[in-house]
Amino acid sequence: MGKKGQAVKHIIVIGAGQAGASCVARLRAKGFDGKITLIGEEPVPPYQRPPLSKAYLLGEMERERLYLRPPEFYDDQNITLQLGRPVKGIDTDAQTVSVGSDILNYDDLVLTTGSTPRHLPTSIGGDLRGVMVVRGLADVDAMAPYFAEGAKVLIVGGGYIGLEAAAVASKLGLNVTLVEMADRILQRVAAPATSDYFRVLHRSKGVNIRESVGLDHLTGADGTVTSAVLSDGSLLDVDFVLVGVGIVPNTKLAEKAGIVLENGIKTDAFGRTSDPHVWAAGDCASFPWKGQQLRLESVGNAIDQAECVADNILGADTAYAAKPWFWSDQFDVKLQIAGLNTGYDNVITRETGEGAQSNWYYAGDTLLAIDAMNDPRAYMVGKRLIESGKSPAPTAVGNPDTDLKALLKA
Repeated sequence: MGKKGQAVKHIIVIGAGQAGASCVARLRAKGFDGKITLIGEEPVPPYQRPPLSKAYLLGEMERERLYLRPPEFYDDQNITLQLGRPVKGIDTDAQTVSVGSDILNYDDLVLTTGSTPRHLPTSIGGDLRGVMVVRGLADVDAMAPYFAEGAKVLIVGGGYIGLEAAAVASKLGLNVTLVEMADRILQRVAAPATSDYFRVLHRSKGVNIRESVGLDHLTGADGTVTSAVLSDGSLLDVDFVLVGVGIVPNTKLAEKAGIVLENGIKTDAFGRTSDPHVWAAGDCASFPWKGQQLRLESVGNAIDQAECVADNILGADTAYAAKPWFWSDQFDVKLQIAGLNTGYDNVITRETGEGAQSNWYYAGDTLLAIDAMNDPRAYMVGKRLIESGKSPAPTAVGNPDTDLKALLKA
């Protein structure tokens, strides 16, 4: 219900992933009583993506447990779900969204359109059957039958997505080869010490990791992939190929609508785009951070940024204060990351036995980030230090006798 004499306000959210679901739930939790419409391309309610390629693919999680909220939540909260309905376009002058043959009017529009995996070019066999990416529920459902014991899989890309897929495939008894064109796995996102840790882990489980080796092309028979030629000339027989070479933000709708892009959909500190009635959050959105437009690809950012946008639509006028954190599960190792390591020039490694290790990133004397492998205490302390702006001396962090919790009081 709107105020007496006023039309009921309508907020439309395009993109029914983690950010979109978080935004609409926050609007209701904060007392917004107007109309809310959440539009998604996929025909299922908003769901968690991280378990898709792990617990769900392993058969350890049922589909319904993936859902972020029970389907009835949206009815109970009077949130209109339009699922399986791609948006054709946005008219920012008329403040309308075209969905199929429908034209929907909005007062405020939130773009939580997410991202799309990079695909292999058709010219090197990227369109062959059996060449897949890991992103949505349909992707994982389609690849599940390929995960048969003894099957030969090539994984292209040694980032976290590729390594997580390699771990699942290995656990299911597949023959796994992973190729990474860079000098080392995780080169773009982590220090050599973290790369070394995961290389040792994967090789100990039988994963064939080949660094400084890329994919030249794939070959097939009857339209299905059968082999891969690598950049060093070697030939691999494969039953299927998983591609994990990064993602790109989904910005086409915004671009077509004339909204400014910069490393994704450009927003100000409050989540507003170049159009005063259009906002953005999650993988698709960039926000001001240390003189640049930063885009974070993580569940934590999707939730926090979307909730901040919801608050600001309702008049909070609160700048988004990112607190980056990430995680990755591989075999029996849980990697937890806090902060951003951009610009680091020194890494301090702590080993606490039985596979527990943490790598602390410094720029000079300033603590930037931490990678903690099976070391939740180090992660917790490091995260709190980073968020409070405290930087313990690198020598103290590196000393195995240092009580980490004491660093919080220093």
